[in-house]
Amino acid sequence: MDYESDFPDHVPPSFDRSKFGAKDVEAKGFNPGLIVLLVVGGLLITFLVGNYALYMYAQKTLPPRRKKPVSKKKLKREKLKQGVSVPGE
Repeated sequence: MDYESDFPDHVPPSFDRSKFGAKDVEAKGFNPGLIVLLVVGGLLITFLVGNYALYMYAQKTLPPRRKKPVSKKKLKREKLKQGVSVPGE
């Protein structure tokens, strides 16, 4: 069976790649996955930079936190641990 000599320029359908666009492929814009990745990445970076900027602004403008007042009971206990006599006892 001399199949090749009968049809020299015939390509069997299972090997015909022109259907799938493998020949002469031209770029037709960006990949949609790349666009989604760039948008999500850009939003994430914007969020992080914005949070850092707000943190730095708050550090400069807000007054420092006040310490909680220590109760008299805890103050007595600390002085007893140090060995200092508490006045009035």
